Amino acid sequence: MTTKTYQVPNISCGHCTATIERELKELAGVLNVKADLDSKRVVVDAKDEAVFPEVELTMAELGYPAI
Repeated sequence: MTTKTYQVPNISCGHCTATIERELKELAGVLNVKADLDSKRVVVDAKDEAVFPEVELTMAELGYPAI
């Protein structure tokens, strides 16, 4: 398992965190997602690093690009 933390400045409400968590958890290889409104961070646990490009693409498509 590997973990990556993203800074996502567009997170502005609880709906944002719920959407990010729901959508990313559906991706193959993603084990857990925790989006935090206060820190504007998203922590993703995955089986391996190969899934992270898809995670980043999905967040951008949702309107929450990571920096």
